[in-house]
Amino acid sequence: MGHMSDDFPVSVEADLFFARRDTGELRLDLYRPTSPDERVPVVLWLHGGGWFAGDRTLAPDLAERARSSGCAVASVEYRLSGQALFPAQLHDVRAAIRFLRTHADVYRLDPRGVGAWGSSAGGHLAALAGLTGHLDVLPGEEETEGDPSLQAVAESYGPVDLAAEAQTALPGAGGAHTPEARLLGGPPAQRPEAARQASPLSWVVPEAPPFQISHGTGDTLVSHHQSERLHDALVAAGASSELYLVEGYRHGFLNPAGRLDVDLARVMDDGRLRSEGPAPAEHRAQQGPGERTTFGFEDIDAFFRRHLAARP
Repeated sequence: MGHMSDDFPVSVEADLFFARRDTGELRLDLYRPTSPDERVPVVLWLHGGGWFAGDRTLAPDLAERARSSGCAVASVEYRLSGQALFPAQLHDVRAAIRFLRTHADVYRLDPRGVGAWGSSAGGHLAALAGLTGHLDVLPGEEETEGDPSLQAVAESYGPVDLAAEAQTALPGAGGAHTPEARLLGGPPAQRPEAARQASPLSWVVPEAPPFQISHGTGDTLVSHHQSERLHDALVAAGASSELYLVEGYRHGFLNPAGRLDVDLARVMDDGRLRSEGPAPAEHRAQQGPGERTTFGFEDIDAFFRRHLAARP
């Protein structure tokens, strides 16, 4: 499937119910390019917010991404850490994958091509979903019908080792009040097994789907060394991974502009990638140094076209 043109409008089906929890119903919004091909692959968008904030409207322009990638995009909500501790969030994401695949006929999706894309906490969950997708059932999981696998994962500036990330938190953040502690129900040092289970690095396997990882080198909230570690682990395992280190960019660069309070805005780059266009970056396909290039939304679109939409 080639690049979609603006001739193909994008339809939106909002508020699709995909799972019921004690805390209420979980919903997603599906952006679907009206493609001449009968079925399109689908990519789940997972928002950031430290697992305790944000919602499925905290997203880049998903209609534009659907048009450009040729894939439907489902903006998915998951329980936040104030509602449920990990692994509830991963179970919710896997429930959404199962729902989209089992309802592929209804929404004219290609069940052979399901990807996940997320930023920050959403990038962490996208990575975990990709790395556990070969496992039919996880402990405590409610939904067991349908295939939870992913065929591609794009994730930006997500933490991959929660114990290490909590240790490098901003000074004064406080052990019990870090996003990681809220997610796990206590500081990672006091919940080592939970921290290990919640860390994508723990789940790297040779059968991992292809990954595209991007991270700003100016990020003070999640160090870009976290993304380097995930990329290196995937390559060492024999999986396919590419890493973009975006020069000087801070956290949040996939987010839309104008959603932050002033305090947070000082350490964030919300809206920057959209407003400035492709940014100078280093691209690595193997371990070690890479080549100079640029990184923008088009690279994410191309990644999903390559791995999901280019099917016989």
